Amino acid sequence: MKPVAIFRHATTEGPGYLADFLDACGIPWQLVCIDAGDALPEGPEAFSGLVFMGGPMSVNDDLPWIPPVLALIRGAVAADIPVLGHCLGGQLMAKALGGTVTRNPIKEIGWGEVEVARTDAAQQWFGTLSNFTAFHWHGETFSIPPGAELLLASRYCRHQAFALGKHLGFQCHIEMTAGMVREWCRIGAEEMAEAAASPGVQPPVEIERDLVPKVAALNEVAGRVYAVWLEGLKQD
Repeated sequence: MKPVAIFRHATTEGPGYLADFLDACGIPWQLVCIDAGDALPEGPEAFSGLVFMGGPMSVNDDLPWIPPVLALIRGAVAADIPVLGHCLGGQLMAKALGGTVTRNPIKEIGWGEVEVARTDAAQQWFGTLSNFTAFHWHGETFSIPPGAELLLASRYCRHQAFALGKHLGFQCHIEMTAGMVREWCRIGAEEMAEAAASPGVQPPVEIERDLVPKVAALNEVAGRVYAVWLEGLKQD
């Protein structure tokens, strides 16, 4: 099988639990470190799937790699090669597929419940789950691209995930490990302090409370979602 390409946009926002899951399933994968200057592939054909991780930048920033990434996403969708996006990755997908990315009414940082839509599409990805606790770290949000279906919503952000057939974009983070949460809390302490008045922002002590069981529960949800996404991988 061709490898899954995982695109990293910041050193602290790698594949996390997704890498562990792919390894456990025997799925080859290749990390493309955009933050380190790795060259983007000219097209998606060398890969069985494309995954885009998070990052502190905006998809609306004037960065040289954003237009070719958007074209890569559109090329993958046209070639029926599944795409998966986490936070910034979901926003890149939304913009590439005809949606928009704008400022969310409030910033969301920390653990928060997301509600699963009562639709066939949502059931395909999340089974019988009606809600779960996801991890959040964003100040912007995407619109749902034309033809896609809303899957998840939260109290502070109406659009937390969408699907367009086998292509899946998240605003929230399902890829987290305990180490990633601790590292983000460390490097993001100033941002959290500045946004402390927001009802969607938790302090580090609250984020890290009962961290191991919180992450384990999130990994269980992510494992189900990733398993469904893997079913769509290009086999040739």
